[in-house]
Amino acid sequence: MKDNRKPKIMLVDDNKVNLAIGRSILSENYDVFALSSADKLFEFLKNVIPDLILLDIDMPGMDGYETLTILKADKKYAEIPVIFVTAKTSESDEYAGLDLGAIDYITKPFNPALLLKRIENHLLTQKQKKSLQDNNNSLIKMVKEKAHQVFDLQNAIISNMAEIVEFRDVVTGQHISRTQKYLKKLMEQLIKDGVYEDELLVWDMNEILLSSQLHDVGKIAISDTILNKAGNLTEEEREIMKTHTQKGVEVIEKIETSTDNSDFLEYAKTFARTHHEKWDGSGYPYGLSGMNIPLEGRIMAIADVYDALISERPYKRPFSADESAQIIINGSGTHFDPALVNTFNKVKDEFAAIAVEYMD
Repeated sequence: MKDNRKPKIMLVDDNKVNLAIGRSILSENYDVFALSSADKLFEFLKNVIPDLILLDIDMPGMDGYETLTILKADKKYAEIPVIFVTAKTSESDEYAGLDLGAIDYITKPFNPALLLKRIENHLLTQKQKKSLQDNNNSLIKMVKEKAHQVFDLQNAIISNMAEIVEFRDVVTGQHISRTQKYLKKLMEQLIKDGVYEDELLVWDMNEILLSSQLHDVGKIAISDTILNKAGNLTEEEREIMKTHTQKGVEVIEKIETSTDNSDFLEYAKTFARTHHEKWDGSGYPYGLSGMNIPLEGRIMAIADVYDALISERPYKRPFSADESAQIIINGSGTHFDPALVNTFNKVKDEFAAIAVEYMD
């Protein structure tokens, strides 16, 4: 639908003759508000936002320079184009006005044809600028929507892959879902407490939580006879089971060849590779210790062990929430990072609530 609205122009000048002349020149093409002072301009601006302001410099009280400075400092008015109109003709006066943010400088007395053409050109420029900005905003919105769609697709693929592992490992049930929620709760508390916040605040939390679902993906390469054995594993079987960490990295590296989301996959590989390392160096597969274990692995170790403790297995009864939490606390400095255990102790009740809500 065509917009037949006339552009609004505010003409500000303390000289009544200049206001009358300006109104006469402009009124055929524009809705003109003839205002005799800066105070009246600001009063009208409370209710009407013009398309352009013609502003006299030499006015009693608040002059044009001060008026423009106030306009540009207020985000409601900063984008309104302002043209100075004045009898001054020196280059220094013109530079001063343009330096404050005026888009043009017109001298009095008015040349009607010149005044109309310069206003027309500036309004056309503003219209084109707004059109470009609208197009840019539309493109940004489209890119964000596309990125969200890609993230949702990626999340669905990764979640389904993790579920395939769960379906094969019949004893773990909703282990993947629970550990993801434990991680989120633990990381939120770590940031709140300022523990490892320099590293955590750099992470993309959405990608971290999504990639954590792949920490056990290597189990897809473990034989069903071992993965779902009802009794205790033999020493040889335990060693085979331990290889799921390296197998997980191999699976993720294969995915890596067909995507460029390197950050996400690096997180996933770190989770898979290091979630069974222990603070004292007695874990596997590399026997890393202390701060040499990446933070992803140290956090996942707590979530992973807690869930194994609180869950029923063919070879063990489920430990209670209090028993599970105490085992984690007792493992501070040996199995687990002491700083992380201190934070876990603050959210152990929330871990227990997650375990109940997402019980197998």
